[in-house]
Amino acid sequence: MKINYTARQTKVSEEMKQYCEKRIRSLEKMLGHPIDADILVSVEKYRQKVEINLKTKMATLNTVEETHDMSSSLVGAFDHLETRVKKEREKLRGRKRRKIREVETYPSLMEQGERPKRVIRSQSYMLKPLSIEEARAQLDTSKEDVFLFRTLETDSWAVLYRRKDGNYGLIEPN
Repeated sequence: MKINYTARQTKVSEEMKQYCEKRIRSLEKMLGHPIDADILVSVEKYRQKVEINLKTKMATLNTVEETHDMSSSLVGAFDHLETRVKKEREKLRGRKRRKIREVETYPSLMEQGERPKRVIRSQSYMLKPLSIEEARAQLDTSKEDVFLFRTLETDSWAVLYRRKDGNYGLIEPN
């Protein structure tokens, strides 16, 4: 824990330093990481202003509080930082939970180092009825391996595809 104090138009008293160290120690316990803090205390006419910048491993938190009393400015600033720290901690927990869920979803794929397969939509089909020979000619001219068309004879959908042996396969529903 490293704390830098800066005072403008005023001085930082010893009890203010003790209060700040106490509150920063509690924030450090909440975060679980060491904190570097910059505390700026300033007085302008009747305004007592406190600005606190906390730098941690996970985030940088800033707050400014301005009231008529220096002690209430300090209390307000540290209360605001405490709520921000709690919020950051909940975000971190949420991120950890999401990672666990992703691993549980595809455990066998994650173990092998592969990514889950995606479905990619294709527009390779013909609406007007074709004969099987016309569909084969259409498949030859395209780069696709599968062609969906309506048969001329039965007016039902059929699938023509390239087989690995170089021939063509035809799937017709009954």
